[in-house]
Amino acid sequence: MTAPDNGPSVRDKLTAADLKTLFLFEALDDKQLAWLADRGRVEVRPGGKPVYVQGEDATCFFVLLGGTVAMVRRLHGDDIELTRTDQKGVYAGATQAYLGDRVDQAYTSTLQAITDVELFVLPADEFGHAVRTWFPMALHLLEGLFFGTRASNTIIGERERLVALGSLTAGLTHELNNPAAAAVRATDTLRDRVTKMRHKLALIADGRVDGTRLHHLVEMQDEAVKRASNAPKLSAIEASDAEDDVTDWLEDHEIDRAWDIAPVLVAGGLDPAWLSQATDSLGGENRQAAVGWLTYTIDTELLMGEIEDAVNRISGLVDAARQYSQLDRAAQQPVDVHELLDATLVMMRAKIPSAVRVVKEYDRDLPPVPAYGAELNQVWTNLIDNALGAMNGSGTLTIVTWREGDHLYVEVRDTGSGIPADIRPRIFEPFFTTKQVGEGTGLGLDISHRIVVNKHHGDIRVTSQPGDTRFRVCLPITRAPDDAGPADEGA
Repeated sequence: MTAPDNGPSVRDKLTAADLKTLFLFEALDDKQLAWLADRGRVEVRPGGKPVYVQGEDATCFFVLLGGTVAMVRRLHGDDIELTRTDQKGVYAGATQAYLGDRVDQAYTSTLQAITDVELFVLPADEFGHAVRTWFPMALHLLEGLFFGTRASNTIIGERERLVALGSLTAGLTHELNNPAAAAVRATDTLRDRVTKMRHKLALIADGRVDGTRLHHLVEMQDEAVKRASNAPKLSAIEASDAEDDVTDWLEDHEIDRAWDIAPVLVAGGLDPAWLSQATDSLGGENRQAAVGWLTYTIDTELLMGEIEDAVNRISGLVDAARQYSQLDRAAQQPVDVHELLDATLVMMRAKIPSAVRVVKEYDRDLPPVPAYGAELNQVWTNLIDNALGAMNGSGTLTIVTWREGDHLYVEVRDTGSGIPADIRPRIFEPFFTTKQVGEGTGLGLDISHRIVVNKHHGDIRVTSQPGDTRFRVCLPITRAPDDAGPADEGA
């Protein structure tokens, strides 16, 4: 093992009696304890230095005697703290030495000394020999469990990732398809309108309109564009009344296809008074061409607005996907939980039935919290997905945020059938599920619990009765440097 700076300070050895006080060795007989005491040693490592580093050859097995350590794993260039503890007797290091060369004997994470720590250190080959020699039956069971679990986890994990990716991709492509199709339709219509505008311009500029009137027509066009960009939103009744007025004006002035162009002029904010003011100076013989020119101008402006809106929606969906995955962000950083929740809702929009009403009650004054954004999004996804499943296609999904002291709360509520009292204590257990066989692995709430409790030092609880189930997630707003997480008896 590569020794860090200010390397280990070796004290004396432990006695068999000392080893028997550690929960890992308490069931061993005196001969076995003496064998370990003879081959192990006690080391003191300084705080702020690694005991061992991820990726190095796993040469030693470590048992904590005193001090505080943290288990850290490097993922995509970021150091992620898995757990932190000061519990005497917890162990780490070459925990798979008994498997020999059948697995890669390297440290899978970094053990960081937070304070000065005292460790019982046993060489990996000695530890492996002891396990193989003293516990042959247990060794066979451990081997079967290790290799069998690894194989099944690989198969299940790949399947779950494919299912999740397929669901996410289907939802995202569905959401992207609508604005993309709208942009394509608007572009096709715009091309047709521009072609007709060129023909109309030829009619206007063929010599029958003098320069002064042509200049006035261009000014009129500019004014129409401004009115279109600031046109008020009309209700269905208001729009119908306005179209009737414009249609009457067009018919009174013998404009062809009045019923067809009136909706376009109204959508652009043009009314009979403005049309009269804009076209009277052109003369009756030019009014038909002028109104047609204005109609195409307004129509093209509205179509460009549709294209802009569609592109903005696509951009918003892409941004939501990036926010959801957190691919362009550091693993842990201050995050706005509302942005994460909104991104999750966008990504899950295709899974939310039309009969489910989504209510957001956000406290917008909440500060950012230090968190792993992508993993919190996984929590929100699991909670929302479970809520949707409980409501069976209809109901109200409510997401509430608030602050109490130094903690931020996110609550996901649903009006579904509720969680029976007899299974409520088990919902956070690995692989526990109420779904039918083949509908899930039962990992969602277990993973959510580990992310919230182990990774963020928070809490997740549930209260439930028919018509009102609430999953409440508590996250610390600030995290003290020496804040110890839950003890982990095996790293």
